[in-house]
Amino acid sequence: MVRASRNPRADVTVVRHIAIRIMSSLQEQLLKAGLVDQKKLARAEQEKNKRAQSTRRKQGKKRPQPDSARQQAQNKKAQRDRELNQKRQQQAQQKERAAQAKQLFDTNKLDRSQGEHPYGFVYRGKVKKIYVTAEQRDQLVASKLAIATCVTNEGRRFELLPPAVAEKIRQRDETMLVDLGEPAKTSSDENDPYADYQVPDDLIW
Repeated sequence: MVRASRNPRADVTVVRHIAIRIMSSLQEQLLKAGLVDQKKLARAEQEKNKRAQSTRRKQGKKRPQPDSARQQAQNKKAQRDRELNQKRQQQAQQKERAAQAKQLFDTNKLDRSQGEHPYGFVYRGKVKKIYVTAEQRDQLVASKLAIATCVTNEGRRFELLPPAVAEKIRQRDETMLVDLGEPAKTSSDENDPYADYQVPDDLIW
């Protein structure tokens, strides 16, 4: 009787040696009885060795590479995350530019409270009208003023802006500016009251 060892590997080795001795004894008995000959035993031993070598080769192969499908899925997810993050950054930047444009609109619009003269223009295929002073009307005709629009709680508003402010708004949100067509040609800009208009750069948003 074979005692169980505390080491499982040692137990396997002992059992293997016993099995080999039993097989050798069985082969000798078959040879003596004339049931098999030496050639058959040699052939059987050769086949057994081939099977053992084949098993060892299979077991000795390198571990398979990481699952390519899983790696591709991880790469695609990382790409989607990068694209989503980039899109969010672009949206945040666009929102910030829109806020800057609206502040420029609100803080630099010209006073039209004394306007008595209607000035018509086309916006998105529809004719719009605002009331301006005579001086403002002349400046609009000479393209020395710009019209900008913004949607507020009271609805869409149209206001007059100096050209310098209009240009800063254009850089942030050009959809706020109304296209008034080609500027009128003038012989001199000496009478332009907004030629030296300074737009503050320390805007807060």
